Amino acid sequence: MANAGLRAYREVLRLVRRLPAETQPYYAKYARQNFVNYRDLAADDDLGALLRRAYTHSTWVLSKYSIDAGKVAVRLKDLTDGHAVM
Repeated sequence: MANAGLRAYREVLRLVRRLPAETQPYYAKYARQNFVNYRDLAADDDLGALLRRAYTHSTWVLSKYSIDAGKVAVRLKDLTDGHAVM
């Protein structure tokens, strides 16, 4: 469970590197703060919801800067799909 959160954080930081250089520090700090706030989750359902939220927010930011999220956020999407609530 913790590994999925760490992998998602790593993927979000990889996506941040695709943003314009002047925006990268802001979004890297924003991502870190959000992941730190939720690092002690206990339930898989909560983790799945957070991973979906991370994917949704990441794709929105990428599209804001005209970056094709469908191509670059595949790994984050795969993590999200792996924790889908059934």
